[in-house]
Amino acid sequence: MPYLFTSESVSEGHPDKIADQISDSLLDHFLAFDPDSKVACETLVTTGLVTLAGEVKTTAYVDVQNIARDVINRIGYTKGEYMFDGNSCGVISAIHEQSPDINQGVDRDSEDEQGAGDQGMMFGYATTETDNYMPLALNISHSILMELAAIRKEGKEMTYLRPDAKSQVTIEYDDNNHPVRIDAVVVSTQHDEFDNEDNMLKKIKQDVINILIPRVIAKMKPENQELFNDQIKYHINPTGKFVIGGPHGDAGLTGRKIIVDTYGGKGAHGGGAFSGKDPSKVDRSAAYATRHIAKNLVAAGVANEVLVQVSYAIGVAEPMGIYVNTYGTANVDMNDGEIAKIVEKIFDMRPAYIIKRLKLKEPIYSESAAYGHMGRAPEVKQVIFKGNGGDEVKKVVETFTWEKLDYVDQVKEAFKL
Repeated sequence: MPYLFTSESVSEGHPDKIADQISDSLLDHFLAFDPDSKVACETLVTTGLVTLAGEVKTTAYVDVQNIARDVINRIGYTKGEYMFDGNSCGVISAIHEQSPDINQGVDRDSEDEQGAGDQGMMFGYATTETDNYMPLALNISHSILMELAAIRKEGKEMTYLRPDAKSQVTIEYDDNNHPVRIDAVVVSTQHDEFDNEDNMLKKIKQDVINILIPRVIAKMKPENQELFNDQIKYHINPTGKFVIGGPHGDAGLTGRKIIVDTYGGKGAHGGGAFSGKDPSKVDRSAAYATRHIAKNLVAAGVANEVLVQVSYAIGVAEPMGIYVNTYGTANVDMNDGEIAKIVEKIFDMRPAYIIKRLKLKEPIYSESAAYGHMGRAPEVKQVIFKGNGGDEVKKVVETFTWEKLDYVDQVKEAFKL
């Protein structure tokens, strides 16, 4: 029987995403000057105020206030009328040193035996639904907001746009779990004041349908372009006026958009947030590692859809276990338990080996803090950081290493594909 599935995304100017980006920018600066930094930074943003809290163990000194302000300005909160802007907001820091009780379970004499930074379970997911092996509804939701931000920053069209925005996409699937059409699209965007509210709603809806959506469609592959049709139900700023937004409209906190950050409700989620956490925290590193596994399994043809779970005890290096679910889409003559046993042999899931395999001690996290941690394109680039009382460090880093298809050949060999 056909069914509908929905995923949402939020923009870089959403209060929770501002908090995530600040936390990850702090993490990147600490790692740039001390790759062994242990960081757990939380951020709260509200009207005219940023509060930084958490635990850090590092040899680096960074100006956390300036970092927070730079992030806010880069996002686009640069005007006093927003009631939150990078140049004038207050920034309070309550960051202190990491608990030695936690640290003793993580740091070991042998790096190979580095314990997990916490207990918990982490999930990775992949599907053949899109070229980047991500769920389609989430992909489109992210694309809408990325394009909306690009239009805002270009400043040529839709010049009334402000940074806060949300999107949601509902897709109809057939009996074989194939997408057949887009049923509904929701876009809510913060905007400048208009003289007339009726004209405002009409103008924004016209611009979303006639300017934004065509730009989104143009970047899709042909089979996904065909899902758009004139029967789509568009809900554009459905509550009406949306002038008050950002941290002035709602307080934002690090780690509150974990489904937006991962798979939009497909697969599963262990509950742990990512931003502001160094890779010794398996909430982050093992979630990336399970995505890496799932994506390489699907790309190698083991199955058309895969969910991978790993779980840990705090201070223990070896995972409690690895679980694989192919949802009945396996292309090999094995059950999911047998597939999991082979996965265990290919991918070493001890924290130290995850960190080495995915190069997670590099300052690569700021980019992941908006528009999803998964499904992004790996890129080698130079980054520059300032800290330690004015010192500057330049690094060549590789972002989104967990998205690389670098284990496909090994997977094919192990599964005789």
